[in-house]
Amino acid sequence: MIVLVIALLLALFLLPNLWAKWVLARHARGRDEYPGTGGELADHLIRRLGLEGVRVEMTDQGDHYDPEARRVRLSRENHEGRSLTAVTVAAHEVGHAIQHQQGYAPLLARSRLVAVAQKAEKVGALLMMAAPFLFVLTRLPGGLAIVVAAAVISFGTAALVHLVTLPVEFDASFQRALPLLKEYLPPRDLAGARHVLTACAFTYVAASLASILNLGRWLVILRR
Repeated sequence: MIVLVIALLLALFLLPNLWAKWVLARHARGRDEYPGTGGELADHLIRRLGLEGVRVEMTDQGDHYDPEARRVRLSRENHEGRSLTAVTVAAHEVGHAIQHQQGYAPLLARSRLVAVAQKAEKVGALLMMAAPFLFVLTRLPGGLAIVVAAAVISFGTAALVHLVTLPVEFDASFQRALPLLKEYLPPRDLAGARHVLTACAFTYVAASLASILNLGRWLVILRR
């Protein structure tokens, strides 16, 4: 029974991430008929939409929009790639810049929560480093409650941020990016673009599940 539960939990964690990677890779083939790269499309959309102060940069830290620096950051393959994945991911990240310009409340809330989550994750790292001491502390009166509370705050906050992120991601994908892509992509590519946009959101599903699994693992360890 325990083995089955573990297998199901691993499947819940791995499948969304594997599916997202498969979709992104499936549509990453170069398309010579596309007029520009992902970076060029992002630049064009920023100028066309009048997103003042927003710039496009290449990064090795994953595709994302930085609201503090007002930067659309794209991985090399998406910045320089001329593929369905490249242009769709670029439009998705520009979608976040549109949200920012329009004062989209969930995006602003997520930005505040991210700062909290980063601190909480540091607490989680300290918990792991201090594991031997924690095992002694849990045998003291009230010690277990303190450690469990710290673990819940650390990993629970990270999971909450990822869950809050989901509606922000879907809005950037389907309310902002997709209407723009319909003007640039041939109709036959729109189904693939929808899959890529969904995959962008599912990376956060996997991250949320990972945080929940970390929390569950700590709770199991501390109960021993």
